[in-house]
Amino acid sequence: MSKSLSIVPGILAAGLLLTLSQHATPRQSQAGSTIKVTLDYTGSGTVDENHKIYVALWDSPSFTQGNAMPAAIQSTSSKTGTVTFSDVKTNPAYVSTAYDPTGKWDGQSGPPPAGSSLGMYSKSPGKPEPIDTAGGKTATATISFDDSVKMH
Repeated sequence: MSKSLSIVPGILAAGLLLTLSQHATPRQSQAGSTIKVTLDYTGSGTVDENHKIYVALWDSPSFTQGNAMPAAIQSTSSKTGTVTFSDVKTNPAYVSTAYDPTGKWDGQSGPPPAGSSLGMYSKSPGKPEPIDTAGGKTATATISFDDSVKMH
């Protein structure tokens, strides 16, 4: 009788260790996708280290109504620059641009200043185009913009 009682705690302990080890093992999180955005700004502004183009990554097209926060922001100091967003978890994703003519905006402290030239990845004017990021792949988007659309 005492043998069977000593076996039960051993089985329970082994089961508990197995359960704990399963929970202690870090779970593999799904790798995010990469989005490479190529820019072509043909506006009259000088793009340099002080007057950058900021590219915002969005998880919803509602950014066009001004009621969303970007998921990430990258910048370039070239009129024909490329920025890369790594480990993008949202699908679909959207991207927009803003050129800072003042040299005082950091891309994160509120909306772009008045007079900033704006652009977005779009196939139909005024409508953001979704970027498919499913499956951990690399997606590309090209945004060509000028001074025709400005922040008020």
